[in-house]
Amino acid sequence: MEVNPQKQRTGLSRLFHAFGYSLSGLRAAWFEKAFRQEAIAALVLVPSAFWLGSTWLEIAMLVSVVFLVMIIELLNTGIESAIDRIGPEWHELAKRAKDIGSAAVLMSLVLCLGVWFGALWTHVIAS
Repeated sequence: MEVNPQKQRTGLSRLFHAFGYSLSGLRAAWFEKAFRQEAIAALVLVPSAFWLGSTWLEIAMLVSVVFLVMIIELLNTGIESAIDRIGPEWHELAKRAKDIGSAAVLMSLVLCLGVWFGALWTHVIAS
């Protein structure tokens, strides 16, 4: 007997339910301060990409790195939630997993800042 009824669904029913689970995940992530800050920044940065980018490739890169930060934040939050589900006590492996997830977010933020700085430098500052 399957524990998860989602595994038995097929076709459009499975897609419909999967979409609902994804929306639930986004709603849950909204209550995480870091994700909320990144989502609000995305509301400014994504439209700005259309102003700043000269080609569709530049626009795609500017938008992609913003979404990459949010995607990695979602994965980091999932890791932290799974670790916290196991137990509240301190453990070296739990700390390591959380620290690595945090490092991934940091690296995505550095990448995002680098790409945006490069685009600003090329199109605004150096012009």
